[in-house]
Amino acid sequence: MKDQMIYAEKLSRMVQCETISVPDVPNTEKFDKFHKLLEELFPLVFSKGEVHYIDSSLLIKWKGKGKAEPILLMSHQDVVPAEGEWKYPPFSGEIKEDRIWGRGTVDTKGSLMCIFQSIEELMEEGYIPEGDVYIASSSTEEVAGSGAPKTVEWLKEHNVRLQFLMDEGGMIVDEPMAGVKGRYAMIGTMEKGTGNIKVIAHSTGGHASAPEKNTPIARLSAFINDIETKNPNKLEFTPTVLEMFKRLGPQAKGVLGFAMRHAKLLSPILKKVLPAVSAKGAAMLRTTMAWTMYSGSSARNVLPENAWVNINTRFIIHQ
Repeated sequence: MKDQMIYAEKLSRMVQCETISVPDVPNTEKFDKFHKLLEELFPLVFSKGEVHYIDSSLLIKWKGKGKAEPILLMSHQDVVPAEGEWKYPPFSGEIKEDRIWGRGTVDTKGSLMCIFQSIEELMEEGYIPEGDVYIASSSTEEVAGSGAPKTVEWLKEHNVRLQFLMDEGGMIVDEPMAGVKGRYAMIGTMEKGTGNIKVIAHSTGGHASAPEKNTPIARLSAFINDIETKNPNKLEFTPTVLEMFKRLGPQAKGVLGFAMRHAKLLSPILKKVLPAVSAKGAAMLRTTMAWTMYSGSSARNVLPENAWVNINTRFIIHQ
């Protein structure tokens, strides 16, 4: 229990340090403050490790015996904005109800704390790894910034060839899918790509008192409805998803368990059923497209010359 509170208090302090990343804005000062906090919380990692600051991103090398290929442990330090209503303030790091509350607890200061804490404790014990261990922590992951690419370039320049790397992954959950009981550590072995597509409709504009048909917003709305009703993204079971269903199937009862155990055979049916009953199920099988931003005219009585919508897209490997 004592160790649990120590861990909780460390993560709480990390959450209290607001590290929202903004596209094309360095925010060096806030990340410098966060790095100083990490040095305070994990002094051995910073004193014994070889620390590199790549803009506001971190790369730390823990030198090993040199008998094995190096590995890299990765978890970003930036977070997304805290919008909407919160039970506790998003950067309070409150420890209440056997939980730590705040933006970044899961994505991904929790895993970053675990990486630092585990290495700190191993250093305290005098342990030396067989090969070099790297910790990489980007400050621009949430905005697809330069942190990770510049870290990759540093590793290339220093001829570091990794045996493997571990990124943020999933969580430990009690019921990963409805009807599948038990406690599971979800290990992600593949990841979708991500991108934003901006779709623009043009016109000559005009006054709202005499609108013509097919204005930019009307055309964009029809386009959105077309994608929603006739989704162009193909549904496929990847080998990874089939293997996950096979492993989880014995833990589920009845029809669900049977379907999961025989997912390969029943895939034509499951491709129709899963997307209809579960957004998460659909996301496992196809590229997803989410409408996240929309803009038209800046005035209520003016027809826009241009209107646009942003599609946040997560690309699956088969399409």
